[in-house]
Amino acid sequence: MLAILELLKHNSRVLYIDIDVHHGDGVEEAFYTTDRVMTVSFHKYGDYFPGTGDIKDIGAGQGKYCAVNFPLKDGIDDDGYKGIFRPVIGKVMEVYRPSAVVLQCGADSLTGDRLGCFNLTIKGHADCVDYVNSFNLPTLVLGGGGYTIRNVARCWTYETSLLVNSTLPNDLPYNDYFEYYGPDYRLHIPPNNMTNLNSREYLNSHKIQILENLRMLKGAPSVQMQEVPPDTYFSEIEEDELDPDEREPLAQKDKMIYKDEEFFDDEFDIDQEIVE
Repeated sequence: MLAILELLKHNSRVLYIDIDVHHGDGVEEAFYTTDRVMTVSFHKYGDYFPGTGDIKDIGAGQGKYCAVNFPLKDGIDDDGYKGIFRPVIGKVMEVYRPSAVVLQCGADSLTGDRLGCFNLTIKGHADCVDYVNSFNLPTLVLGGGGYTIRNVARCWTYETSLLVNSTLPNDLPYNDYFEYYGPDYRLHIPPNNMTNLNSREYLNSHKIQILENLRMLKGAPSVQMQEVPPDTYFSEIEEDELDPDEREPLAQKDKMIYKDEEFFDDEFDIDQEIVE
């Protein structure tokens, strides 16, 4: 969210994509009523944390149709994920036309994750990164969840290699943590035999509904010209310019700053003053 706020200083529209197994609820909520940010989340939905991200959650007010949620069931595999991710993101790029992208690559959507319940291989997960990168937009790629640590390392190493156009061998080089990657000591991992509860009909019906919602945008939202706030704040008085004897009193003064609604147990205790 903080990164997107910084990007909005210099970009008219920012696209946030979340491929973590959990719904990207915090970022969605932060920008739910604005068309300056579109949030797109592919996630497990139902009896699963955080319990939000229904397909009907599409934004509100100025941000209507700028929140996209694709709720999924257990066991989604590479082919199923690719079959929904590429059409949805392709349509988002067409109608929303972001000038910058933030891609959250949570690795708990990988097969074998201790908390996740999807069946994506590293190549299937990385296909999302590769596809987003193909649009040649300024893109901030972030980590996220992931609770089988050796697979998190595998995933983000491979996805970094795609971003920098480097080819990695499947055999892992020897390192201080080599024993954690046994028994095969390979970069890529096979899917497990869990059942995919996402039928073709289920995925297609949700994809069609989302694409219909995106058509309601009818063009990229416009942004009025406005003053760009500074990237950093500089005090009128630099601390290094102060006399060493004056710094300590200023520090003590900072400690005395408090809000009226705060409650604490000292000589400034508001409750205590009221009681007295």
